[in-house]
Amino acid sequence: MAISFHNADISFKLKNKTVLKKFIADTFLQECGKKLSATYVFCSDEYLLGINRSFLQHDYYTDIITFPLSENDSSVASEIYISIDRVADNAKRHKATEQEELLRVIFHGALHLAGYKDKTKAQEKQMRGKEEEWLRLFDRTL
Repeated sequence: MAISFHNADISFKLKNKTVLKKFIADTFLQECGKKLSATYVFCSDEYLLGINRSFLQHDYYTDIITFPLSENDSSVASEIYISIDRVADNAKRHKATEQEELLRVIFHGALHLAGYKDKTKAQEKQMRGKEEEWLRLFDRTL
């Protein structure tokens, strides 16, 4: 199982790739007892809007779309698309650095795959708490 990072229609350089891959894989395994195989694809707003329209029939911008591809008792495979444009806007709105917001969104996708939801206020609160926990843990690995 592996974590990989790719660019779709943008030129983007991710910091600390090797450390981040290991952190996601290890933390996901600790979180839900399964191995994660995930392809993260960084893209523009327009690219992700096209995916949102085509696959989910949603006509709005979003920061992340997570597609679970397969799951069994020991592993989860997924594709995760992240709009770098939305991440930058969210960082400004939440008064965070773009790096911190990017990590939050990256972790958000993995947390969805670990079983966390964010449809209700209670679920959203739990998800935000887990995102913060993963951010703190990742900070300690650097």
